[in-house]
Amino acid sequence: MPASVMKTRRVAVLADSDTRWKWGALTANRIAPEDSDIRLDGYLLRGRATPTPRQLQEVGVHADSLSEVSAVEFLRTMAQEQYDVLVLALVGGGVQAILHGLKRVWEGRSDRPVVVTGYVGVVYEKLADGLLLRHGADLVLANSRQDAERFRAVYDGVGADSSSVTEVALPFLGGEPYTGEHDPYTVVFAAQPSVPDTRKDRTYLLNRLIQHARKHPEREVLLKLRSKPGEHTTHIEELPYQKLVQRLEPPANFKLVYGNMGEVLDRTDLLVTISSTAALESLHRRIPTVVLTDLGVREMHGNHHFVGSGCLASWDQLDEGHRPSPDEEWVSRQGVCADGTYAHAFDPTRERIAKLLGRPGGLPALTPYYTPATAPGYLPGILARHHLGVDGSPLPGAPAHDREPGPVRQIVRRAARGAYRHGVQRVAPVIRRMGEL
Repeated sequence: MPASVMKTRRVAVLADSDTRWKWGALTANRIAPEDSDIRLDGYLLRGRATPTPRQLQEVGVHADSLSEVSAVEFLRTMAQEQYDVLVLALVGGGVQAILHGLKRVWEGRSDRPVVVTGYVGVVYEKLADGLLLRHGADLVLANSRQDAERFRAVYDGVGADSSSVTEVALPFLGGEPYTGEHDPYTVVFAAQPSVPDTRKDRTYLLNRLIQHARKHPEREVLLKLRSKPGEHTTHIEELPYQKLVQRLEPPANFKLVYGNMGEVLDRTDLLVTISSTAALESLHRRIPTVVLTDLGVREMHGNHHFVGSGCLASWDQLDEGHRPSPDEEWVSRQGVCADGTYAHAFDPTRERIAKLLGRPGGLPALTPYYTPATAPGYLPGILARHHLGVDGSPLPGAPAHDREPGPVRQIVRRAARGAYRHGVQRVAPVIRRMGEL
């Protein structure tokens, strides 16, 4: 359709980390009608994991505008701006706080945006907690058929409206299907910031990866890293692999790589991980994929989610040439869409949003499950973390709730965040080691 006759949909995405920004921005593009243009405004929630410019560039998602805000500043903007859709790409507590804040600033207003939220990837922990904190959005996206069934069961089980649950797929899937081995044959280990979280386990995995490179000198063995030291992602990384590898002497065919996961998968022959969402990206492209069992199949590692997938294996098996064969039924339930149906995975969401935007009389007020009546001992603390009271209004003394931050305040904020990251990366591990003496 010629650009001159295309409708423009205004979409805002609020995210609190690089991974969630990627999910939110890509979701915003996926759920836009095919006959429309999209004006995408990004808002980065200020905190420990606010993405750096390098991380944003690596994500590779374009926004028409991008700004860093506090929750109170964002709510002030939402009271003034007109959007069609708002995507909340936040941790559960952040979603809940923003929902209550939006309910207040949109009070009496029927022309509000459609509010969409969901999860970045595999949901393997805090299912009930995370879901109920997201309740109140117009759409709660489930990345697979399995998740949609579980989400509805939780909402129905507590007497909450489950009609918001909408099945989609992971928005960052794509790329060409795997057609055969590359030269050289390339093994990629997709690292995770917090899984596993001990020096012993992370050193073990690194040693096994290096041993695999030595045993197969004809292969290229890549350690795909999420962030550089000092940067934070969705989870804190206190023991970066970059630092651990400095004490070792890996062979020439072992390399550390950064960059977009899709580009790395373009040259991958075997994807290995503990439980990274990269495994689902790899399965979508039918690349041989292994979820490691070396450290056990455990809820704390998230690899229990892959029980029944056919992808569980150990480094010993990989060293001997094992190639996994995924279970097709399991894959089809995970939103991986390896059967070619991915192009239509977001059609139901587009239809629901169109109906909501065309609803006679506009949209009703947001109604989260948690209220001062249903969770009086839990909700106030969730809201207070974002300087909001139980009615969604700014608490007394909330930073910059009535004005835009000046240049001095912005400099102080950047310095404070840098100090926090230094504390997590360097000071906290030292204190813990001293405690173990």
